[in-house]
Amino acid sequence: MSSRIAIVLFNLGGPDDPDAVRPFLFNLFNDPAIIGVPGPLRWLLAQFISRRRAPVAREIYAHLGGKSPLLELTQEQAEALETEVSKTRDAKVFITMRYWHPMSDETVRAVKAYAPDEIILLPLYPQFSTTTVGSSLKDWRRAAARAGLEAPTKSVCCYPLDSGWIAAQADVIGKAIKAMPEMQAGTPARVLFSAHGLPKKIIEAGDPYQWQVEQTAQAVVDAVEGVVDWSICYQSRVGPLEWIGPSLDDELLRAAADGVAVVVVPIAFVSEHSETLVELDIEYRREAARLGVPDYRRVPAVAAHPAFISGLAGLVERLLAVPSGTVYGGAEGRRICPAAWGQCGCTKLDEAVTR
Repeated sequence: MSSRIAIVLFNLGGPDDPDAVRPFLFNLFNDPAIIGVPGPLRWLLAQFISRRRAPVAREIYAHLGGKSPLLELTQEQAEALETEVSKTRDAKVFITMRYWHPMSDETVRAVKAYAPDEIILLPLYPQFSTTTVGSSLKDWRRAAARAGLEAPTKSVCCYPLDSGWIAAQADVIGKAIKAMPEMQAGTPARVLFSAHGLPKKIIEAGDPYQWQVEQTAQAVVDAVEGVVDWSICYQSRVGPLEWIGPSLDDELLRAAADGVAVVVVPIAFVSEHSETLVELDIEYRREAARLGVPDYRRVPAVAAHPAFISGLAGLVERLLAVPSGTVYGGAEGRRICPAAWGQCGCTKLDEAVTR
């Protein structure tokens, strides 16, 4: 008799109506992985920031019908993955969101009711960061312990070089640049790989996110014919801290000065949400036009692209073959991050992975 597998997809989450915007923001800023100050002070700061930012955020979500589309899009990915894995396994895919429903406690209860023999934790973040994957897995472990969920559990740390993820990115980028008039005229466009930014101090503390984004971008460039002019940049900066760069604003300014069109690629997002549909599609498009960038194209997120879903299914299969407690990631389960990126979650791999 085959074992029952529960696969849990992790994502950020988003408000499901205008009234949810402020509590969603509070949950975000009350996360110690986001604001690393003592609990009582963090609670006060989260109250202040969420109250101040809620009106602007509601305006952003108004462009999307008053809510984030992330849950529905993640459900589509979950359904596609369940269909793929269920070809050979008795498996069910669950969703948990970090800052809005369904959150860890809700999903843990659903997984426990399913009574799986094994649990696979699979973040929908190809690159690891303490602020995303690290925070999500820590919150899951808290909720699982609280509910007494004791099934053997294995988790994916990161997959910045996974062949399915790279192939899906290469496919959507290749289609976009071939459709551009500039490319048809023989003038290469500049590909801008845009990722969510982080404060510089987080990277300096050993977070591997920026390094892994760079690995993904290089792998995609190697897989797409005709990409000779490209750059990595970062978006979504908030607050007074120094953030990693260059910013997408700076890269648009450079493109305008050079007189080249741009193809913007969300290299760290696998689903559409406010930062792609509003920030990239509306705000940065407007800025590109204001600066005089000749053309601005935005590549869609990979969503439920067959290659991406196949890659996720492959991660599940490989993880099922390793011991319980393994944190799997990198390239075929091997840690790829240099020692400087000590906060990478792939700490158990080299001794645990079996071929």
